[in-house]
Amino acid sequence: MPRVSPPAQPAGYAFAIWGLIDIWLLVSAGAGLFTARSTDSEWERTRLPLILSLAPGAAWIGVARFTPLWATALIFWMLAAALWALFASPGKDRWLLQAPLALYAGWLTAAAWVSLAFIGAGYGIGPGATGWAVIALAGAFATAALVQTRLSRAPEYGFATAWALVAITVANAGSNTPVAMLAALGAVALATLAWRAR
Repeated sequence: MPRVSPPAQPAGYAFAIWGLIDIWLLVSAGAGLFTARSTDSEWERTRLPLILSLAPGAAWIGVARFTPLWATALIFWMLAAALWALFASPGKDRWLLQAPLALYAGWLTAAAWVSLAFIGAGYGIGPGATGWAVIALAGAFATAALVQTRLSRAPEYGFATAWALVAITVANAGSNTPVAMLAALGAVALATLAWRAR
């Protein structure tokens, strides 16, 4: 059942973060290919998981138009591989490797759970669109809080997920107060964790 502006969906402006993510990952790829980092064993650890995340991601929009169910499975795969890459990234070269990976994985954390909410509501399973939005918010927050707590050297991760939750707050302000409030609380909590990790 198609949904128009479901409560789990962030406000449209939030998707602009993809521009920053893509540019930063391209800069990182250039550094990894054309500098001494091309043979750096610490950079090498991130390459396989990042390829496993980005390569399927190139087809994600096409898959989503054809079958939302497989698109949801694919985005969770992308998230798992992105987190693998992030945890494998070295502490050095933070701005060229760790930070763009963290931003990418943080946004995917929110996107994966939002996608699950679309599937649940779209197939008419369980608690309805608002209930699924709450499930998505809880899942995204729990995942992000766990990762940010265990990986305190990458605050960009928590800030990216908080960015998505703020956009969900904006999208639901005045129309779905429970979802807006829950998203706002989650955003503040994640931003606090990320700020402390800084």
